[in-house]
Amino acid sequence: MKRWSVIQGDEEFWSDLSKARRCVLILDYDGTLAPFVPNPAKAVPYDGVREVIEHLMENPHCRVVFVTGRSCDDLVRLLGLPHQPEVWGSHGGERLLPNGERQLFDIAPGAETALKRAEAMAREAGYVDNLEVKPGCVAFHLRSLDDDVQDEAFAWVSNHWQSLADGGGLTFATFDGGAEVRSPGFTKDTAVLSILEEVGDDDVVFYLGDDATDEDAFAAITGQGIGILVQNEDRPSLAIWVLRPPEEVLAFLSAVDKTL
Repeated sequence: MKRWSVIQGDEEFWSDLSKARRCVLILDYDGTLAPFVPNPAKAVPYDGVREVIEHLMENPHCRVVFVTGRSCDDLVRLLGLPHQPEVWGSHGGERLLPNGERQLFDIAPGAETALKRAEAMAREAGYVDNLEVKPGCVAFHLRSLDDDVQDEAFAWVSNHWQSLADGGGLTFATFDGGAEVRSPGFTKDTAVLSILEEVGDDDVVFYLGDDATDEDAFAAITGQGIGILVQNEDRPSLAIWVLRPPEEVLAFLSAVDKTL
């Protein structure tokens, strides 16, 4: 993967970007623009990120789209931007447009009942504060738990929710700091493929993400844009660039802002 030390000195790339009709920045949130914290409700952006994104959103040659596992409303609250952003939330299960229009996508038959059962099971087991309920998804967060009980909690959710998913028509997936069940088809590549249908041949498209849940998006953008893994530690990925958070992410966004 190409690193920031090489990217920032690639004069041909930055020259081509300056001539593009438009830059499309598709951005994951947690782990990419904001740090992981014990309480996900307090995961505000890294210093400087909000300001550069606000400036990019005001540039007519840039389209900024957020693609997140969070609900649209949750992300809007955390971003705290002065203008309504474009957001694909709940792993592509909902969409919020800059004009305030909201789209909710159909949940698979039977999935809603199974999702409610997943939530009830966790509550009955005492994991009330670990749940995040979103359209078509229920997430189980581990970071609020003490280190000595995280393994036990992860084993519980993996066993019970995986079994429920297998019999209830849900998708079970793990992420950095937890696990989730969701309606089939609620994946980030759903959002990315829809966005790609809306871009022109002269647009330059980037997707920035950090987690295993972003690999679907990296696969979707391959050949049509640049997937950028945001990680401090190298790992196998379908992304072709890698940036270290937060300094290199902020440097990249600032460089894009100055180039357009």
